[in-house]
Amino acid sequence: MEQLKIQEKRGANYALLELAGVIDSYNFTEFQQKAYALIKETNLVIDLAEVITMDSSGISVIFGVFNDGEEYGHKLYIMRPSNGAQKALDATGFTDSFHIIHSVTEAL
Repeated sequence: MEQLKIQEKRGANYALLELAGVIDSYNFTEFQQKAYALIKETNLVIDLAEVITMDSSGISVIFGVFNDGEEYGHKLYIMRPSNGAQKALDATGFTDSFHIIHSVTEAL
């Protein structure tokens, strides 16, 4: 079982979660709790640059946070998805729905 490392940072109009490792059914709960709490308060940037792979658990969190963001008037940004994370996002068929960015300066 791979470990998921999560680092939280704050900007003027966003929160940033930097994720590293594997996002799967064994370790997604901390990510889920943090992401759901933050999207209620502000825009959320999820940095996936260091994610090795992501299964349906991680995708479910992203979809849930995206939907909650719409409800609370905040945006979800996916930043620099790694190849593994991008493959998981592409497999959903909804990649165009997400705001994919390369830097936190692109977040509103």
